[in-house]
Amino acid sequence: MDGHFVPNLTIGPPVVKSLRRHSDLFFDCHLMMTNPGEYLEAFKDAGADSCSVHVEIGDTEALVKAIQALGMQAGLVVNPGTPFEVYDEFLEIIDMVVLMTVNAGFGGQPFMESVMPKMRQTRNELSRRGLGVHVEVDGGIDAHTGPIAAANGADTFVSGSAIFGQADPLEAAGRLRAAIDSAPQAG
Repeated sequence: MDGHFVPNLTIGPPVVKSLRRHSDLFFDCHLMMTNPGEYLEAFKDAGADSCSVHVEIGDTEALVKAIQALGMQAGLVVNPGTPFEVYDEFLEIIDMVVLMTVNAGFGGQPFMESVMPKMRQTRNELSRRGLGVHVEVDGGIDAHTGPIAAANGADTFVSGSAIFGQADPLEAAGRLRAAIDSAPQAG
């Protein structure tokens, strides 16, 4: 978060670099900023495996190509109020579409179930085209909402407060995973 696209500031390439030394897990960096192109190389050098940019900032195809040219996977983030038609044309060139189920910028917001029809539409269109693009959901994901998102097409889940706001984050993550795993998955 850059303090412009959204009002908060959060971790950047130096923190990603310090975390990378301790983990070989997949690092997807969701860039909530007005000028992500200026930071792609820094995130790559810090150890990011993927960068996701907001479709709302524009210059989408050039940003996706720049991310992929650096050897990273490219994700496209969509705010709750942005219609399917705005990002449909990019489904062929991305690795992941991130559907926000809160307004970007602040943790702890309630899940917007109103995004589920758009998620279903996205999953159906990806299946119709035979595309292996991941559908990630970000915002308000917990043991209740995660299964709802899974049933509507999500296969990748971002959860902050429901895990890190708990006394035992590892146990909370296990409960969330079990709830999602037991939910019917969209095809």
